[in-house]
Amino acid sequence: MAACSIEDLLAKAEQDEAEKLKSITVQKELDLEFDIGNLLAYDKNRIDIRQFREQKKEDFLRSLARDNTQLLVNEIWKHPTERVEEVIVVKLPEPTTPLPREKPPPKPRPPTKWEEFAKLKGIQKKKKTNLVWDDVAKNELHRLRNIARAQKIKVPGVGLTPTAQQSKTDLVRAVNVAKSSTASAGKFQDRLPKEKAPRNTGKKRKFQPVIGNFSNEKQRQLDLLKVMDSKKPRLDVNKAVNKQMREDDREESAAKFKKGGKKGRKGGNFSGKGKGGGGKGKGKGRAGGKGQGPPGGKKGAGKPGKR
Repeated sequence: MAACSIEDLLAKAEQDEAEKLKSITVQKELDLEFDIGNLLAYDKNRIDIRQFREQKKEDFLRSLARDNTQLLVNEIWKHPTERVEEVIVVKLPEPTTPLPREKPPPKPRPPTKWEEFAKLKGIQKKKKTNLVWDDVAKNELHRLRNIARAQKIKVPGVGLTPTAQQSKTDLVRAVNVAKSSTASAGKFQDRLPKEKAPRNTGKKRKFQPVIGNFSNEKQRQLDLLKVMDSKKPRLDVNKAVNKQMREDDREESAAKFKKGGKKGRKGGNFSGKGKGGGGKGKGKGRAGGKGQGPPGGKKGAGKPGKR
């Protein structure tokens, strides 16, 4: 009994081990249909109702799923493989079975103005393959800086680096560069209370739209050709009239200035009313004061005039 029980245990252990390590070959009456792009396998074989009833449903379904999965894995490894970061992967083909979507497909994006213009003019996008990042020059710059720092040599700065003494112009330029370094190029940056507008920043050129009414563009080109073909120079009447009016105003103002200067030089002795020291009456003259009689009389006696 003891020997028999040991043999039964060994046989059961071997059976369990064989169940765990089943062969990769699976026999089916009908071959499965595969869609490797979607990792799908279709099994058209009929289910044995007798085995399904005799065995447990979970065990039967687990065994069927295991066999079909093994066939799917075998079919996957028949496709070409490659090594990616020390891992062997399989190149899957395009899927052949259309699968339903949960949501409707997105609408196509409308083309931009540049895409419409490029399509109209026949412009094709080109890849920039000639531009290559030069790591050697960058490393060389760092190496020279390290040598200069080790020997305590002053390294020249690049761009707007802080210096020992900065002038007002340097500070204004640094502020303008800092403001224009934003994503909006400083368009929404606030100014300080007494900050002046930056100078010598250049004006933004305005161009006509490249897509739109082509009749206006045609008319502009024709006008330009008409001006180029004409022998006589084109005269802008409004500009000429304004220039002549400015010259007349300038000459008139210059004449008035000269006239006023001559009148100012003619002035000599000025007559004025003053209080004299001889009397109380009003009188004109240099030595006379206020009084009606001769100087020194009774009626002319009075208080001396104020100077």
